Amino acid sequence: MPIITADCLNVTYPNRVEALHSFSLEMERGEFVAIVGPSGCGKSTLLRVLAGLLKPTSGTVILDGEPVTQPSRHVSLLFQEPSLLPWRTVEQNLRLPLEVGNPHAKLDLSGSESRVSDLIRLVGLEGFEHAHPRELSGGMARRAALARALITQPPVLLLDEPFGALDAMTRESLIASLESIWRVATTTGLMVTHSIRESIFLADRVVICTPRPGQVAGIVKINLPRPRNWEMEGLPEFIASKNEIRALLSL
Repeated sequence: MPIITADCLNVTYPNRVEALHSFSLEMERGEFVAIVGPSGCGKSTLLRVLAGLLKPTSGTVILDGEPVTQPSRHVSLLFQEPSLLPWRTVEQNLRLPLEVGNPHAKLDLSGSESRVSDLIRLVGLEGFEHAHPRELSGGMARRAALARALITQPPVLLLDEPFGALDAMTRESLIASLESIWRVATTTGLMVTHSIRESIFLADRVVICTPRPGQVAGIVKINLPRPRNWEMEGLPEFIASKNEIRALLSL
């Protein structure tokens, strides 16, 4: 059974803008899917529907056999901005999802210290546990936000262009880190991006969207081994995937 099934999703906003039209997608447990499409094609809208933050006009989303009707701890959404609380340290920001809506947070936190430490080490922020967001670089803040998204060990991680505002070198480094972090975290990943090369680097499959209203124009399977590195960009398989995605985007 797929972990996520989005069936014939339609989303029309109150201003009559149709963001998604008959959008359907299935995701297998443990895979990484990237969604590529032009600006305004409904990519971010889709993530909000899958996360239970937005109710579709019609259509259904099934997560692990249950309909998605509201946000849950089974899905974490990493936004375009880190959105770290400025008065909390890195450690305290990571603990936030464990505290929200949990009357027994203090009891639970005593058993989560190792998880916080493990995630800080996994995203490469050792030594910055007690730093506040203002003391972090842009790349470090996004690493902290990624660790916070993983703290509840969600079966599904949704990423809404989380590295879009970074410089090219930092972004390339973080994309490579995300690939290795995702493999260790053993979660199902779905990321929207404008970058074809980043989608190929990260994904098992790349979903190409049409201009608004967003529909599935095609799906490209990525035949690259893991772990991945940027030297693979010169491989024939990488180049073939890039050409196939570009052709679908031009339809």
